[in-house]
Amino acid sequence: MTRYIFVAGGVMSSVGKGITVASIGKILQSKGFRVTAVKIDPYINVDAGTMNPLEHGETFVTDDGTECDQDIGNYERFLDKDCSSLNYMTTGKVYLSVITRERNLEYGGKCVEVVPHIPEEVISRIKKAGKEEKADFVLVEIGGTLGEYQNVLFLEAGRMMKLAEPKNVLFVLVTYLPIPRMVGEMKTKPTQNAARLLNEAGIQPDIIVARSEVAVDEPRKKKISMFCGVDPQDVISAPDVESIYEIPINFEDEGLGNRILKKFGLSPRKKDLQDWRKLVKTIHTKKREVRIGVVGKYFETGDFTLMDSYISVIEAIKHASWAEKRNPVVTWLSAEKYEKNPSATKELSSFDGVIVPGGFGNRGVEGKIKAIEYCRKRKIPYFGLCFGMQLAVIEFARNVCGIKNAHSTELSSAKNMEPVIDVMEEQKSLLKDKRYGGTMRLGSWACVLKEGSLAKKAYEKSGETKSVIYERHRHRYEVNNKYLPLIEKKGLIASGTHPEADLAEIMELKGHPFFLGTQFHPELKSRPLNPHPLFREFIRACIKARR
Repeated sequence: MTRYIFVAGGVMSSVGKGITVASIGKILQSKGFRVTAVKIDPYINVDAGTMNPLEHGETFVTDDGTECDQDIGNYERFLDKDCSSLNYMTTGKVYLSVITRERNLEYGGKCVEVVPHIPEEVISRIKKAGKEEKADFVLVEIGGTLGEYQNVLFLEAGRMMKLAEPKNVLFVLVTYLPIPRMVGEMKTKPTQNAARLLNEAGIQPDIIVARSEVAVDEPRKKKISMFCGVDPQDVISAPDVESIYEIPINFEDEGLGNRILKKFGLSPRKKDLQDWRKLVKTIHTKKREVRIGVVGKYFETGDFTLMDSYISVIEAIKHASWAEKRNPVVTWLSAEKYEKNPSATKELSSFDGVIVPGGFGNRGVEGKIKAIEYCRKRKIPYFGLCFGMQLAVIEFARNVCGIKNAHSTELSSAKNMEPVIDVMEEQKSLLKDKRYGGTMRLGSWACVLKEGSLAKKAYEKSGETKSVIYERHRHRYEVNNKYLPLIEKKGLIASGTHPEADLAEIMELKGHPFFLGTQFHPELKSRPLNPHPLFREFIRACIKARR
C-alpha cells in the first residue's frame, strides 16, 4: 500500500519545501522504505525549459529528457535515485493532458470542467508515480505558497485524496518564523495565518516544519500547537544550517521520521543514516580551502546575488571538494565586467580553478572568452560546461588556430563568420518553425571515451571500466566537424564523442593541467556520496595547481 505525504509552504517562497521533501524522503529511506517524490509547479509553462533561470532558478534535466524544476535535482541528490517525467508536473502540463483527452473524446461526451477533472488528473499522475516506482511513500511538493490562486487546484487534489484515503494521506506545512531585528522575538503569527489558509482549503496540517534563523523553543512550539491544532511533538524545529545536507540529521534528531511512521501505523524496518552522518562530519571538519571562480551571467538581479541558476554546479563542486577533503570557496565572477575591461581577468590568478557553466545568448560572451583565454595561457585549471565548452572551442580557434572570425551560429549571423560551433542539423527545422519548448537535444546520450585521455582516466578513477558512458544534455549547438581536424591538430582534442552522430562531447587540451569542456552537463549526475568523476578530477587538478 502506498502512502502519500503532501508538503505545502506558507508565508513566502524559498522557505525550503524541496529540501524538506528530500530530507523526509532520505529519513524514510534510511528506515527501510521505498520512496519517490513529485514536484508540482504552478505555472502554465508545460515544462521548466522555457523559464528564465533568474526568475525560476536552474532547469534540471532527467535521463529521459524532462526539463524540470531544480528541486528534482535535490530529490536525486538526497535519495540517490534517477527521476523522470513521472516526478514532475506543471499546471500547463496537467491542462494540456486534460484538453488532449477531451479532444480525443476520452471523457465519453461529458462536460469537462476544471473541478473535478483537473484535480483528478493531478491525482492520477501522483498515483502513477507511486505505482511505476513501487513506492511505499510518495512525497508531493506543492510549489509556491498557500493563498496563491494558482495552487487551489493542487490543494484540492490533496483534499480529495485525503477524503478518499484518510489513513494514507498526510499533510506537512513548511512555514517561516521571523525574528524582527527591532523586536528581538520569534513571531508565530505568520505560521498561524498559514495554517488558517490551509484550513480554508479544507486541509488540516498533520505536521508543521518551523523554519527560522535559530531553533524554535518550547514556548513557541506550544503556541503553534494551540493555534494551529497540532500536537507539540508535531512542530518540528528547522533552524538555518551551514549545509543543506545537515537537515535530514536535524529532522531525525527531532523525531520527524518516527512521528510520520506512527501516524501511518508503521514501524521502522531499519535505521541507517550512518553514511549521511559521516558526510555531515566531513563537511564540518576543518580543512584547507580550494578556491573556484564561476564566470556567469545568471546570478545578478538588482543588488542581490542568487545561486539558484547554477545550483547543480555549486553542489557538484561541493561534492568533489569534500571527497578530496577540501572546503570549497566559490566566488561569482561577472562575464560582463571582463567584456568591458579585459585587464580585469588578472583576478583569475587568485583562484585554483575556473568554471564557465551553461547558458544562452550573447550577453557577456566576449568576457567569458577572455576569461577562458587567460586560464589557457596561464595554466589555470578550466572546466567548461556545455556553453562553456563551446566558448573554449571558439577561443582556441581564434587565438591558436588563426580562425579570427570563429564564432557560433547561435551568437552571430555575420557573413564572414566562421561557424566553429553550428546548430545541430535536426534542430534547423525546429528553429525555423519556432518550435522551442522541449525540442533541444535532451536527456541521456552515449559518449565514447578516448583511450589515454584525461577524461577516460577520470572516469576510471571513479570505478568506470567501460569506454562508453552516458550523460545528460540540453543544447541545440555543437562543435562543427568541418573545423575539428585543424582544432585537434593544434592540440584541443575530442576525447569523448557520441558514436552514432559523431558529435564532440568532450574537448580537452593536451599539455595543460586541466583544460576540459563537456557538451553535456556532468553536474546533473553528481551526488553528495558519489561525486561526478570529471568534477572530482577538476578539483584534484585545482589542488595540485595550488600546491
